[in-house]
Amino acid sequence: MARQKGIIKLKGTIGDITFYKTKDGHLAREKGGIDASRIASDPAFQRTRENGSEFGRAGKAGKILRTALRAVLINSADGRMVSRLTQQMVKVIQADTTSVRGLRNVIDGEAELLGGFEFNIRGKLGTSLFAPFVPTINRVTGDITVDLAPFLPLNMISAPSGSTHFKIISAGAEIDFEAETFVVSNSETAILPWDINPTVAINHSNPVTPNSTKPLFLALGLEFYQEVNGQMYSLKNGSYNPLSIVKVDSGV
Repeated sequence: MARQKGIIKLKGTIGDITFYKTKDGHLAREKGGIDASRIASDPAFQRTRENGSEFGRAGKAGKILRTALRAVLINSADGRMVSRLTQQMVKVIQADTTSVRGLRNVIDGEAELLGGFEFNIRGKLGTSLFAPFVPTINRVTGDITVDLAPFLPLNMISAPSGSTHFKIISAGAEIDFEAETFVVSNSETAILPWDINPTVAINHSNPVTPNSTKPLFLALGLEFYQEVNGQMYSLKNGSYNPLSIVKVDSGV
């Protein structure tokens, strides 16, 4: 892979060289590689096929998690979130010590490895929200909750420049990665002023199916706003809104 220089940037293929644009700039690479039919059948590429199968499974698992959390995720993700989540899902699958290589999966892996995943690198929950919170997953009742005692927003929230208001959002999700289905519920506060006045106690309840055996997730985040002439506007289109998986119960 080479980086294009010069005033005129190319796109397309010339001979064996392909020119294309990415988030890292205009790049070029030489056409090549091994024939796909050989990779699919040659015993020498057994490990490649196994890795490809598990990578594909990780991609599907990441997609169903993103879909389940879409209501809170839509304003809280960076441009590389999908690839970062897939990479983390690969680690979850590789932690499966039950299945044979190539058939390892999320259910038999370590879904807890997704705990702490930040959906927005540009605005992390760990560097935005300093108010203590208590995340709880009760598998028996299906209650997925998060509680925050009253706090002073100006002291306990690090907001991007231009912020005047914020709200706290959360989601509880029960995900069947094998069937690619989910149950999810969401909560949010009202839009609150980012000032020195203390909040009331915040208690979010996001119920899912009682006694579920599926992996359960709790996501927590912030959305920032700017008030202009009495109207609330999402700050910089949500570029710095944090959202993180703060608790996981794999059910295994």
